[in-house]
Amino acid sequence: MSRRSHLARLRQQSPLILPSVLSCDFSDMRGEVERLEAAGVQALHLDVMDGNFVPNITYGMPIVAAFRKLTQLPLDVHLMIENPERYIRQFYEAGADIITVHEEATGIDTANVLQEIKDMGCGAGVTINPDIPVERVLPFVDTADLILIMSVNAGFGGQTFNPVALEKLEALRKVGPPELLLEVDGGVNLETVQACTEAGADLLVIGSAIFNQSDYGAAIDQLYRSAQVST
Repeated sequence: MSRRSHLARLRQQSPLILPSVLSCDFSDMRGEVERLEAAGVQALHLDVMDGNFVPNITYGMPIVAAFRKLTQLPLDVHLMIENPERYIRQFYEAGADIITVHEEATGIDTANVLQEIKDMGCGAGVTINPDIPVERVLPFVDTADLILIMSVNAGFGGQTFNPVALEKLEALRKVGPPELLLEVDGGVNLETVQACTEAGADLLVIGSAIFNQSDYGAAIDQLYRSAQVST
């Protein structure tokens, strides 16, 4: 399956929970992937932090490449780094299926960065932190494949959900085309997941609410039940 063809499948199956592997046990990556696949997950979310754009350092291309060897699941790679345009080719070669950049971090025109990602055959995403107004990503609703709304400040896991993300999701759902994937990341758990889907989120990035549980399958099933949009 081509990398961009993964996008159509993700759209068809939304809302989808994407485990954030930042919270996984890196001493047993193979075992963690096997447990997640057994739990029925459809994609993995990987957070790359540089200690510059955000005050934390995680991992880079080698870890993305390692996950690529362990699974055929789509890899949704979120670059929390300065000047991400310098590195998108390397993350593509490492195996990313979707590459998302921060609008406030690109050193050149963001539209050009998104087009370069698409030209390589990857899904192209753009994201903003909670304190950045949604207007900053409105110019990309027709060019990006995915818009990620951060519901916490990028850089650390385990933060409290910021409800400003719901307003941004609702605004984007109203103006974006039906094929635009909306993703939310940060503080998504049993208490907040339904509000996210009701606001229009297609992809729900979840870390602690999965990896802090002994049974990933049961945790994910419970999250999906909580995510159901009320009628």
